[in-house]
This record gives sequence, C-alpha cells and structure tokens, in this order.
Amino acid sequence: MTELQTEAPPAAPAKNRWMQPFVFFLIGAVVGDLAGGSAWTPRKDRKGEITAVLTSQQAAWNRGDLEAFMDSYWKSERLTFCSGGEITNGWQATYDRYKRRYQSDGKEMGQLSFSDVEVMYADDRGAATRGRYQLLFRDGKKASGRYTLVFRRLDDSWKIVHDHTSADPPSP
Repeated sequence: MTELQTEAPPAAPAKNRWMQPFVFFLIGAVVGDLAGGSAWTPRKDRKGEITAVLTSQQAAWNRGDLEAFMDSYWKSERLTFCSGGEITNGWQATYDRYKRRYQSDGKEMGQLSFSDVEVMYADDRGAATRGRYQLLFRDGKKASGRYTLVFRRLDDSWKIVHDHTSADPPSP
C-alpha cells in the first residue's frame, strides 16, 4: 500500500493576511463605540461662539464694567490666570487682581482691543484661542501683549478656565 501523501494548503498571499484582523478590529471599534453611547456624528464647530465671548468681553471692558467682563471667567477656585510671572488661582482672586490693577485709585481701565484672534479649536465641550490685546489709556500710554485662553462649555455657556496673558516689553 502506498501512503497517502497530503500537502499543506498553499499559504495565503502576504498582502491578504492582515485584512481579516483589520476588518474584525474595525467592526469591533464601531460596535464598541455605538454601544458606549457615542452617536458618531461630527461635533459642531463653535468658533463663532468663542469669538462672540471675546467681543462681549471687549465691550464690557470698554464701558468700565469689570463684573460683566469677568462673567466670561469660570466662577471657581480652579480658574487659573497666569501673567507677569505669577499664577492667580480662583475667580475671586482674579477679579481682585483686575480691580487692583485697573479700578483702584488713580487707575483706569483704558480701551481694550483684540487682534490676531485665532480660535485654534472649538467643539461642543472645549475651545482654545490665542491673540493679541492692546489697551489705550487717556494719557496716550499703551499696554499690549499676547494671550492664550482655554474655554470649557459649562451649563450651556462658555467660560474661560485658564488665561495666560503676557505683556510686550516696554517700548524704549
């Protein structure tokens, strides 16, 4: 009797070996995401809403309404404001800092303008923007610099949760 010879089946071409695991991974990712509650819809671009917050802040500042200006900040002890090499923690401390610098005896708020505004990212939950600010005072002096703001959408409104502002060096 002769032995029956069996051959191993031919190997699948190398280019198709990854396809089956990839397809299973992709199906698993989609099913897992849907089961986790995700709707698979793109988030709305909220850049215009962030620009509106900055416009509102500018208007409040220019009418001397520090309270309305501060409405855009998160009223929390976890708010951070960085400027002049210092970190101020909390809404009240940030408000007090502004009040001391721009509304105490002999101080003025000046006229605020924003330029080079770039909303880098804004979706349904968070946003980040950067740009320049300039303050013009009655005596002709100016203050200017750059800012970076991080926003969170809290209770259906945008709040600044982190502000990093740096002043330009004084002009010679």
